[in-house]
Amino acid sequence: MNAIFDIVAAVQERSGGCLCGRIRFTAKGKAVYPHTCSCSHCKKLGGGPMMWWAGFALDDVTWTNGIEPTWFETFEGEAQRGFCPHCGSRLAAIDRDVPELGIVVTALDDTSGADLVPVNQSFRDDAVHWLSQVPNTQTSPVG
Repeated sequence: MNAIFDIVAAVQERSGGCLCGRIRFTAKGKAVYPHTCSCSHCKKLGGGPMMWWAGFALDDVTWTNGIEPTWFETFEGEAQRGFCPHCGSRLAAIDRDVPELGIVVTALDDTSGADLVPVNQSFRDDAVHWLSQVPNTQTSPVG
């Protein structure tokens, strides 16, 4: 195999999982709308000044250990968040108005893909003042 083929293959399928390793997944294809979010919900959920998200088609994400995240409804009828009930790692999001499954990028084993570089930061007005904001290179559908 040549280096170009290896790079293309790596972008086509990625692996990831929770901290304890009980939940593992693969995500195929190019990431959709990678971004950070500074809403108060994401800050509390992630335990930091922002969370880093990327979307993948629902059919392109497979939970590989036979264990899916535990889902909790964060906003009734609007959004669900998935986490590992054993270690608490945040893994994914389902939002009613977004066709892709949101994956917490830091749950991926390799976060170096060019298609994972954030193109925007949602809820800029809620961002901490001491951290530079992500440049807006693509308009956010929310916040």
